[in-house]
Amino acid sequence: MLRCGIDMIEHERIAGGIERLGERFLNRFFTAGEREDCEDQPHRLAARLAAKEAVSKALGTGIGDVSWKEIEIRVNNPRKRPVLHLYGAAAELAKEMGLTQWDVSLSHSKELASAMAVAMGD
Repeated sequence: MLRCGIDMIEHERIAGGIERLGERFLNRFFTAGEREDCEDQPHRLAARLAAKEAVSKALGTGIGDVSWKEIEIRVNNPRKRPVLHLYGAAAELAKEMGLTQWDVSLSHSKELASAMAVAMGD
């Protein structure tokens, strides 16, 4: 089985959310580890949010059946390669689907962040 998802988001949407709602916005969408990796920089957080959407699309659910913080994108390794961690309903769904291998790619332009997620399994 091969599954994929892709998403893109404007940096300004994240910056606007932070400006309007501050910690409430940040804590709704991002784990403490993601915030630490990104230093709360909107363009970096936008890529994480796009990746979360891409992963949820690969799972076939979109956000709703799985929550934002059940999908975590960390980039805290020497090569700065994104690493996916699934928790809760997202992890259970991936297991039920037999999805055992994941790869996530993040990209930025001046105004947009994009991400792609690919999953393989049984």
